[in-house]
Amino acid sequence: MMMFKPEIMRSVEQLGYRVTVGDVAAQAGLELNLAQQGLLALASDAGGHLQVAESGDIVYLFPQNFRTILRNKYWKIRLQETWEKVWKVLFYLIRISFGVILIASIILMMITIAIIFIAISSSRDGDRDSNSDRGGGYGGGGLIFFPNFSDLFWIFYPNYGYNRYEYESSQNYKKTPEKSELNFLEAIFSFLFGDGNPNYNLEDRRWQDIGTVIRNNRGSVVAEQIAPYLDNITKYNEETEDYILPVLTRFNGYPQVSPQGEIIYYFPELQVTVQNQTQRSVASYLKEKLYRFSQASSGQIMIAIGLGALNFILALVLGSLLKEPDIVNQIGGLVAFVNSIYWLLLAYATAFLGTPLVRYFWVQHQNSKIESRNSNRQERAEFLLEPNETLKQKIAYTHQFSDQKVITEADITYSTEKDVLEQEVERSDKIDEEWRKRLESN
Repeated sequence: MMMFKPEIMRSVEQLGYRVTVGDVAAQAGLELNLAQQGLLALASDAGGHLQVAESGDIVYLFPQNFRTILRNKYWKIRLQETWEKVWKVLFYLIRISFGVILIASIILMMITIAIIFIAISSSRDGDRDSNSDRGGGYGGGGLIFFPNFSDLFWIFYPNYGYNRYEYESSQNYKKTPEKSELNFLEAIFSFLFGDGNPNYNLEDRRWQDIGTVIRNNRGSVVAEQIAPYLDNITKYNEETEDYILPVLTRFNGYPQVSPQGEIIYYFPELQVTVQNQTQRSVASYLKEKLYRFSQASSGQIMIAIGLGALNFILALVLGSLLKEPDIVNQIGGLVAFVNSIYWLLLAYATAFLGTPLVRYFWVQHQNSKIESRNSNRQERAEFLLEPNETLKQKIAYTHQFSDQKVITEADITYSTEKDVLEQEVERSDKIDEEWRKRLESN
């Protein structure tokens, strides 16, 4: 069983369950051949029907519950949907695990350091008592270090930065930081690794915008109208317009030379539709989104940095204390365990601060390249706002090939949803009715 493309299923729903290949290809930005194969497979398995117009064009008609039909028919689709739900839970657990590890690391090292200090203090007190000749006691206080866990309750709350400051404002603390949709544990992951590629669907957006531009121009365009959405334009292919070839391949376009020797491009299959196409809004150029360092609030980031620094300092202090093997062997237990995983704790503490630092410079580098590409596309879009005479002539010539073929129910001569004999009778009645109207008009 083939896995149906989600872009095709979404397009069918958005277009009202009655579509042509050109409708879906333009809506989803898919290659025409892929759109046609996908529609045929979807119609076959989801109980769809084919309608053939007198012109030979084919319309695909789908039931509105086609997703339910597919879900009941194929266990793979049900399994995929179940896995997507499970993965959301797993990924959430992965995201918060880094924050949990950070808190656990801090608590573990604080407790270990406190145990070592207590052991050292007790040992020194014992030495002083044993060396005293007068029997008088010396109550050396020693240095006992206990962690303060009073603030840990707050970090598990969503929007930690906002809620924490809101609570403190009731204690006459006047600061109002920005809100964050992330709880603190999610903010830790965002601080470390960011929030993914903001342009993960760039290619989908590119082809959807190009398809929309072609449809808005009734299937006939010049290369300059498509250029603001492309990145494969160089000084070598700009004059020859070779950069338009992937668009022609994807949407089955054809070049046409004007009397002045200029080239325009038209796409017959994108001109066929089942409803009158109105102008759809589309950006003047393809604009990539800039990377954000983190979606966490500034307050959450500062707390993450503070905890990361605390974790690193504790690792260094603990390392200096664990250099005495006699102390470790004497205490044993938790201290011995922490000593065995100390290098993991130190590596985590170092990576916790080093990873965001490296990523910060990487984000700056990526954003500079994105801004450069956006600027180039914007310049090509601005060129269209004040076209020269040559470009005006080319755009005017495209109007000769601009067309829109709307297939209505009246144009359908055959449909797989009805019996052949029934359709022949209806067709005969339709012809008789047309002849009767002509005779009455004469």
